[in-house]
Amino acid sequence: MKKAKKILKRVFNPDGKNMIPKEQNIMDYLIMNGALEIVGIDSKTNQFLYSFTPKLKEIMPELYKDHLNYVNSGIMALWEKGFVEVNFFAEDPTINLTEKAFIPAALKELSKEETWSLEEIKRLLKRREV
Repeated sequence: MKKAKKILKRVFNPDGKNMIPKEQNIMDYLIMNGALEIVGIDSKTNQFLYSFTPKLKEIMPELYKDHLNYVNSGIMALWEKGFVEVNFFAEDPTINLTEKAFIPAALKELSKEETWSLEEIKRLLKRREV
C-alpha cells in the first residue's frame, strides 16, 4: 500500500510534467491516453483487471519505471521460489513456467502479490500462443 501511495503521489505531483486535470480520474486519464487497458475480470471479486501498455513509458515515465521495477521484483521472487525459469543471458530475456507453477499445493504458498504476478505471466504467455 505504501508503494501505491508513493506512485500516486508522483502521478498527481509530477514536477509540473504530465499533470492530470483535477477533475479527471487517474484511471480515466491513463485509459483515454492509451496507457492502461482492461484485460479481464477478477474471478473472485468480479472487478476489472487492468494492464499498462507500452504507451505509459512516454505518458508517465516515472510511473513506468516504478511499475517495471515492481514487475521485475515479482519475477525475481517467483524465480527464486522455482515457479518460473528466466533466461537472463538472452538478448531479449525470456520467462517460462515450471511445473511448480501448476501445482495447487505449491500455489497456496504464494503471497497475494506473487499469485497475481504468476497469473499475469500465465495470461501473457497464453496470449502470445494465440
